[in-house]
Amino acid sequence: MQIAGKVAVVTGAASGIGRALTERFMAEKAKAVIAVDLQEGALQTLAKSCGAIPMVCDVTDAAKITALVEQTEANHGPIDIFCSNAGICDIGDETVSDDDWNLNWNLHVMAHVHAARAVAEKMAERGEGYLVNTASAAGLLSHIDSATYTVTKHAAVAFAEWLSIRYGDRGVRVSVLCPQAVRTPMTEGREGRVAAVDGMLEVNVVAESVVQAMADETFLILPHAEVLDYVRRKANDYDRWLGGMRKLRQRY
Repeated sequence: MQIAGKVAVVTGAASGIGRALTERFMAEKAKAVIAVDLQEGALQTLAKSCGAIPMVCDVTDAAKITALVEQTEANHGPIDIFCSNAGICDIGDETVSDDDWNLNWNLHVMAHVHAARAVAEKMAERGEGYLVNTASAAGLLSHIDSATYTVTKHAAVAFAEWLSIRYGDRGVRVSVLCPQAVRTPMTEGREGRVAAVDGMLEVNVVAESVVQAMADETFLILPHAEVLDYVRRKANDYDRWLGGMRKLRQRY
């Protein structure tokens, strides 16, 4: 899919990957880009700098996502692209509170579900649309420091797979973004951690990988090309891979 002339929604747009996607979509001459976040001040700054349309919304609230979609369609027409990108990275093991688990689940999984409920069937009825869900390389591999992040990002990848199976033959394209470390406010101070072992990418590089994947209609978006090799090693010998991950954890 080409972005020019399309209506796009980008969540988590106030900073990081979401901001870079918003700016890049505007540069690609999208008809309208709806920049969604809870940080109203940052959204207003982004809107002034690139012309995106700011909208404050809690993406973990299904009713608010539905209202967001309805308002966007009323003002700009059908949504062609929905980038469900909002996320957090909390470090914690299985003992963290249920509230922490629920926050990660609601943001990394249910936000994608809410978006799909609101737009996927409409896209399928038109025979065209694109869902880009941000997960992580941790959703294909693991995050050695965070159970909540690992589990919910795995679920995010699984849901994107299901969406592609369910809607792919009806014209809805699905991609899942799975980077390792990206230089964003979320990764500030973590440059020496294991996720950055293959380098910490700039957000514009990640945005470019998304635009290229959409043009090629590729499911897996891997800005760090090494991740594909790691996934193959994991599938080839799970026990050896787990042993290697334990050694990696001891190093970091």
